[in-house]
Amino acid sequence: MVDRDRNARGRAEQARPRDELGRPLPYGATGVEPISEEPLPPTETLALARELLDAGRPFAAHEALEVRWKTCPAEERELWQGLAQLCVALTHHARGNPVGAARLLDRAAGRLASHERGGGPTYGLDLPAVVGCVRATLTGDGPEPT
Repeated sequence: MVDRDRNARGRAEQARPRDELGRPLPYGATGVEPISEEPLPPTETLALARELLDAGRPFAAHEALEVRWKTCPAEERELWQGLAQLCVALTHHARGNPVGAARLLDRAAGRLASHERGGGPTYGLDLPAVVGCVRATLTGDGPEPT
């Protein structure tokens, strides 16, 4: 049995470098810079996720949104989890996994619709339009994420 990588506090933490789609690379390889695990305020989280998506790093965008989701108020959890799942759908799409992409898109769309029905904050996002944009990307009717 192989022991897991651990940080200084003994917590499991992947030490292998990763590529832009979050796939582990061999130890010693050059990967992309990991993102900080410090939670950011909502608008900064959205800006960072957008920047990472624009750089072709949907997996890292998912990680940025996941940090917010795990630290946000309970009434915002579906928003941040849904947005993170959209990025995972884009990651699956980029990795050539259309079934996984479609499943995550459906889960994300459900969470975001539920959040919107509940009247929670959207921080200026048009959630149906965001879901529609990802759906168009996955079906080939929209631009590929860059």
